[in-house]
Amino acid sequence: MTKTHELKLLPLYFKEAKNGRKYFEIRKNDRDFQTGDVIILREHDGLTYSGDKLTGIITFITDFEQKNGYVVFGWRSVRLLQWGDFGTCEVASK
Repeated sequence: MTKTHELKLLPLYFKEAKNGRKYFEIRKNDRDFQTGDVIILREHDGLTYSGDKLTGIITFITDFEQKNGYVVFGWRSVRLLQWGDFGTCEVASK
């Protein structure tokens, strides 16, 4: 089943993702990330959220050459069309 993950992203990295130059994340895999999962990246400066966010779908995931328990995943930007029951959502390609 597809899950939705809300993730904090520091302003430097958020800016690069927003400008289309950063479409990967290196994360501790404490959420069991899977291909097809929805991610919501929320800009966070360490203290507060800016209110800006990006939405994407995980397109690739690997733990190759990562620290134990960490993964790298690639994602593509999408826009949310509608939230459904039980946290499911409908997305459209940008």
